[in-house]
Amino acid sequence: MDATTKTYLILAVGSLLLGLAAGAVMHRSDYCLAGMFRDLFLFKRTDKLKSLVLLVVVTMLLFEGARLLGLLPNYPFPLFYAPSAANVAGGLLFGVGMVLAGGCVVGTLYKMGAGSLISAVAFVGLIVGSAGYAEVFPFWSAFIKRTTFFPGNVTLPQILGVEPTVPVLLIAAAGGALVLRWRRQGAFRRTSLVAGDLQPWKAALLLAAITLLSAVLVGMPLGITSSYAKIGGWIERLVLPAHVAASGFFQAVPLHYRHPLTGADLAGGSGPTFDAIAAIQFPLVAGIVLGSALSALQLGEWHIRRGLPGRQLVSAFAGGVIMGFASRMAPTCNVWHLLGGLPMLAASSFLFLAGLLPGAWLGGRLLTGFVISRTAAATNG
Repeated sequence: MDATTKTYLILAVGSLLLGLAAGAVMHRSDYCLAGMFRDLFLFKRTDKLKSLVLLVVVTMLLFEGARLLGLLPNYPFPLFYAPSAANVAGGLLFGVGMVLAGGCVVGTLYKMGAGSLISAVAFVGLIVGSAGYAEVFPFWSAFIKRTTFFPGNVTLPQILGVEPTVPVLLIAAAGGALVLRWRRQGAFRRTSLVAGDLQPWKAALLLAAITLLSAVLVGMPLGITSSYAKIGGWIERLVLPAHVAASGFFQAVPLHYRHPLTGADLAGGSGPTFDAIAAIQFPLVAGIVLGSALSALQLGEWHIRRGLPGRQLVSAFAGGVIMGFASRMAPTCNVWHLLGGLPMLAASSFLFLAGLLPGAWLGGRLLTGFVISRTAAATNG
């Protein structure tokens, strides 16, 4: 067994374990990133969003501590790029999709693991949208190049020409002050009568630890959306092999990095091949689904809900397609940017968030106007 194969095995086992842990935590706490932004605009509720602020602040401090200790040799992490207008556009479209789908790329997985048919439909949409992006890849790649600014600089400290420690401490202090204020107000305490329920603030701390472990052991934060494109590419290759072979998107290999533990040089892309991205993301996806399923079975909550309104299923599929497409445009998804990029102070992640907020608002308007209200009217009628 050569060094690369051994590294793939380490990555696969490590990612599977991380996925199992993340899936169980998200299921027990119903830690849905899409729900956080949806509730902000539909119900003016910020309780779930406050736990995300806690997660980002804690992860920020963990990342910086690990960096100073020399545990993050690939910092800034691979697959983060200089800021571009594409980050805002992708974030905007992604926000619409995740609200319509009823969950983001990882929320879809843990809900599907617990038996959600809607999330399974959204999962299919994610694959379709991710593969469909290949058709606009040449145009969008050119757009990214034309609209990139601060080339060669990934993080805000790099753009400012300073070491990360000072801005990290300043931002973490401001965020920490908010967190302490919310804690005194009881904002992190959720009343629940469900056995096995995990408080969101505890989930935030556990997910911050899982994200750090991924950065140290894998060499980058949690990420899953390239796996959807890979699945789509494999399916498309069965029908249109020549088209896939000629696709610039499926042939591109954007990931090149050295694994921090073994020192092996790894590469990967969105094409239908087994590479570093496949070794990392497929086990992570499987782990999240399985971790959630095991948690639901243990609590006696696993079940498939049948007889769902057709309009709701259409919304889930359309939302999945939009999310998959947008995750390639951005590039990558909300989990990558919010849980990994913001704590690293990646400029592209702040732009993604700037697009995600109005996108979630628009998605909420579409959901209430064309899905919920008409479904309710049909039911009452």
